[in-house]
Amino acid sequence: MQNYNTPELDQITVTAADLSVVPAVAKLVERLLQRRHNGVDDYDIVVPESLLRQSEKTQQIFNIVMGAIAGLSLLVGGIGIMNIMLATVLERTREIGVRRAVGATRQDILRQFLLEAVTICLLGCLIGLILGLIISKAISFYAGWPTVVSVFAIVLAVGVSTLVGIVFGMYPAAKAARLDVIESLRYE
Repeated sequence: MQNYNTPELDQITVTAADLSVVPAVAKLVERLLQRRHNGVDDYDIVVPESLLRQSEKTQQIFNIVMGAIAGLSLLVGGIGIMNIMLATVLERTREIGVRRAVGATRQDILRQFLLEAVTICLLGCLIGLILGLIISKAISFYAGWPTVVSVFAIVLAVGVSTLVGIVFGMYPAAKAARLDVIESLRYE
């Protein structure tokens, strides 16, 4: 054990893994210092709890803002998917009529367009995940900030993308499925 009773040492910083354990860690450090200093109170223990609490609040606000931005992005992306799928239904009206004329059911058409919408969303998700991982690694490398991408976050992204594809693809798919066969075949 090294002797730290030198005049050059005027501060020791202890970092806790979680804000909830800070009081317990402070008590532990105090007991340790009392024992090492033979009960002489020639030190101060400063726990900047207000800074820690403010940091936690700032993190919560940041998470809320990021969640709102993500939600808005999903809404805008979903509306974009719906518009693309509506344009696709219009462009492929004749094809839908031919498929229906040769035996495809309304359910077949509905499933086809829903699958296309979900596929577009999942491709967007894949691109987003790849870019997110690259940016995360770049932040870690250049800024020195630790970044963690959890499996849960990836699964959640895939699930939400699938849900967006289903929700925003349902209207265009239903519209395609409801097209009249005769009118669709006449469509130019």
